[in-house]
Amino acid sequence: MKRRRQLLSAALAAGCLLASPWARAQAPAYPSHTVTLYTAFSVGSGPDVVLRILSQELGKLWKQPVVVENRPGGGGFIAMEAVAKLPADGYALLQLDSEHVSALPHLYKTRNYVPLQKFDLVAPLFYTPFMVSVSQKSPWKNMSDLIEAAKTRKDSLTYGSWFVGSPGHLGGEWLASLTGTKMIHVPYKEVSQLYTAVANGDVDWAFGTIPSTRPVYDSGKLRYLAIAAPKRHPQFPDVPTVAEAGGPPQLDVNSIVSLLAPKGLPPEVRDKIHADVSRVLSMPEVRKRLDTFAFEPLTWPLPELRQRLDQKSQTYKSLIEAANIRLD
Repeated sequence: MKRRRQLLSAALAAGCLLASPWARAQAPAYPSHTVTLYTAFSVGSGPDVVLRILSQELGKLWKQPVVVENRPGGGGFIAMEAVAKLPADGYALLQLDSEHVSALPHLYKTRNYVPLQKFDLVAPLFYTPFMVSVSQKSPWKNMSDLIEAAKTRKDSLTYGSWFVGSPGHLGGEWLASLTGTKMIHVPYKEVSQLYTAVANGDVDWAFGTIPSTRPVYDSGKLRYLAIAAPKRHPQFPDVPTVAEAGGPPQLDVNSIVSLLAPKGLPPEVRDKIHADVSRVLSMPEVRKRLDTFAFEPLTWPLPELRQRLDQKSQTYKSLIEAANIRLD
């Protein structure tokens, strides 16, 4: 009987040991092997370059390989569907922009695909504003001129973007809604084709990020009427905001790029990734490299990121429904 009590006591002690914080701490710390950063963007694009900078620095910090896997195409569905099937353990992360997260559910309503029901937000990466670009030969000098032309020419003024449902397309719909005008959207297959078309006068104007438009701008064939943001950009201090140039002050066209993970990521892993990504994005050398693309690194807490994306979703929903834009 005494022997049985001794064995029982030993078993209970072992059970307590296994359940103790010390025992749980023996599990491998994250990350213990290769982390893959998937992206919906193509090789060489701005978001891809940022992700590769991030992978290099995280690899040094984590002392584990961090690799980038490009899965472009299909409006982001190729990358999303591939990553959604993977374990929610932090070893597969996905880079998307705010349009994938906030506009896609309204553009593909019959698919009933809501990214934030399939993925957890992990960390914001960067923000990029959009410029209103016209040909250097355009007679318009400010937003007042563009809006007046839209009212005068009614349904014949054109603006371009890189695809239906892009920030450039929805931004144009937003401008038209705010000014009571109607403009014709002209989608292009490639960004380079779009801004060449603007420079040549084949399309009247277009929204564009600074890195996307800069090659044509630097050639002297493109001009910025305004930046669709609340404040001027430090790289272009002479370019006014839309409001300063005579346009609607509410117009704020931008894109937010973030990291996500398959739904169910453990909070402690999510918090570590968020903290380490923020640490990397705060490094002076990293900020300097992102500045060459006019990208603003973001270190927002996740509730603020979610709030921004939800606000965008509401804006996009109303614009998409009003213009009856459908991609399914």
